[in-house]
Amino acid sequence: MKKRNFLLKHSYERRTTSDMVFDAINHIFLIIVCLLIFYPLYYVLIASLTDPTVVNTGKLLFYPENLYLEGYKRALEYPSLTNGYVNTIQYTLMSVVVSLFTTIPAAYALSRKDLPGRKTIMFLFTFTMFFSGGIIPMFLTIKSLNIYNTSWALVLPAAVSVYNLIVCRSFFESALPIEILEASKIDGCSDFAFFFRIALPLSSTIIAVMALFYATSMWNTFFNALMFLQDDNKMPLQVVLRNLVLSNQLSAGSSGAEIAERRKIIDQLKYVIITVAALPLIAIYPFLQRFFVAGVTIGAVKG
Repeated sequence: MKKRNFLLKHSYERRTTSDMVFDAINHIFLIIVCLLIFYPLYYVLIASLTDPTVVNTGKLLFYPENLYLEGYKRALEYPSLTNGYVNTIQYTLMSVVVSLFTTIPAAYALSRKDLPGRKTIMFLFTFTMFFSGGIIPMFLTIKSLNIYNTSWALVLPAAVSVYNLIVCRSFFESALPIEILEASKIDGCSDFAFFFRIALPLSSTIIAVMALFYATSMWNTFFNALMFLQDDNKMPLQVVLRNLVLSNQLSAGSSGAEIAERRKIIDQLKYVIITVAALPLIAIYPFLQRFFVAGVTIGAVKG
């Protein structure tokens, strides 16, 4: 330990002026990048609390000027908001469970080089990334399966993402060497036993990554809900927030004062709905950031 500390101290003392200048420039550059990323998010939050008259001037906001909370009041009073949150949470949990049960086993099977027709199956999966059936065939399929206007109409079409499947396959190919499988088979382990007893316990990282990817995708679902859901009480949060804005549009016959006040509310609601929709994910992200980073790293290991 003492030797290590000595070497670190010695190497630090040997740093040249150019090294310190380079580090200083790197720190300044990274701080600027962080500010460029952080400020737009902070601006949306501040704008959702500020009088839209001030926001529309285009000035930089560092704190709420002329506090205005009518947008949040309208959002919280909207009767479908709580129901939209509940529906989105329900659809997200269902999607994560179904997607993990389909993606993880499929990816493991495709990572096995002894799978018959492995390349053909992978080609068929990859083909769907470039060419799809389109909206009308998908709608007809949902109707023929009798799942229209049900939660399954959102969950089943998104059960497998080919990109996530490729990421999982790359993980299994790099993290589970063939030697582990051969050693387990020598001990009498079957393919199913290897998958459940060895592969899955060693794949907690990729399982967490896939859960986060699928949860984020379903949380932001919008277009599929408009196509496949009919009842208002089944709509997810994103559709509810869109309806919230539409319900506060200007109406004919309003006085000048009413039009001005309604316009301010509409302008603020644009920032309020972004905050309401994104705040749960932003609050959770710092605790799960390492899994997102792991997902990006895993996807880059092997094609």
